[in-house]
Amino acid sequence: MRIVFAGTPEFAVPCLRAAAARGEVVAVYTQPDRPAGRGRDLTPSPVKREAVQRGIPVHQPENFRSAEAKATLRALQPDLMVVVAYGLILPQSVLDIPVHGCWNVHASLLPRWRGAAPIQRAIEAGDTRTGVCLMRMEKGLDTGPVLLAQATEIGPEDTGGTLHDRLAALGARVLGDGLGLLRAGLLPVPQPQPETGVTYAHKLDKVEARLDWSQPAAQLASKVRAFHPWPVAEAQLAGERVRIHAALALDEAHAAAPGSVLRAGREGIDIACGQGVLRILTLQREGGRPVSAQDYRNARRDVFA
Repeated sequence: MRIVFAGTPEFAVPCLRAAAARGEVVAVYTQPDRPAGRGRDLTPSPVKREAVQRGIPVHQPENFRSAEAKATLRALQPDLMVVVAYGLILPQSVLDIPVHGCWNVHASLLPRWRGAAPIQRAIEAGDTRTGVCLMRMEKGLDTGPVLLAQATEIGPEDTGGTLHDRLAALGARVLGDGLGLLRAGLLPVPQPQPETGVTYAHKLDKVEARLDWSQPAAQLASKVRAFHPWPVAEAQLAGERVRIHAALALDEAHAAAPGSVLRAGREGIDIACGQGVLRILTLQREGGRPVSAQDYRNARRDVFA
């Protein structure tokens, strides 16, 4: 089975490995190299690095608008195109090229959290359950019928990072199952997505990571988990801006102004919120490294008695 794989970030790498184990990946499509790091050097995507290591030809078009880009894909004679967090919208003229169309591995239980950041939005919203879907692609954004799905619980300590890694592995497993069924001629009947329950996971923005102490503590704790390891929650604390890497919400009544420090001890730094208290566990000063709340307190004896 001739497979063309399209993906870009680390999340897609396990799926590329699963595709390579189930068929002949004749080419990989990924985003063009982008500037990264302090030196802003052009850096290949994680998927490109994996493809090069495996000796798979790599294509990096800016888009598929040109006839040449479509002709290149058509010449590969793909039986199937697998798309995982590629970062480009594929026109119908591209979706029609592979014999079996295009499949997408998406990190949510569709139709909840269509779009760019389903992992983080699920945690931010306080969802307790998510998963991955193997979907047959259509022209719309994540609207296609679902072939296979598998769910997983979102634990109270899950972050954007831990859930990302678990769903990446789960996505590879579901993709492998789908490819195995396709080779055996036993592909499940595509299930149209329900029209109710649609939500959109908009792309993350650094501005969203700024915590507003007037919001409920439970909401802020979810943001801290969702935005770790990127973009990392930020807030004003004791006269300076800090990044908050870990925190938990306390269901505690108080009459203090939002943003006030209620306590600072070994357990953490407790901040009054619009409702409840946010206990900061790990934080980072500008230019510093992440430290425990106790170490931060010890470093700021001028503020914390």
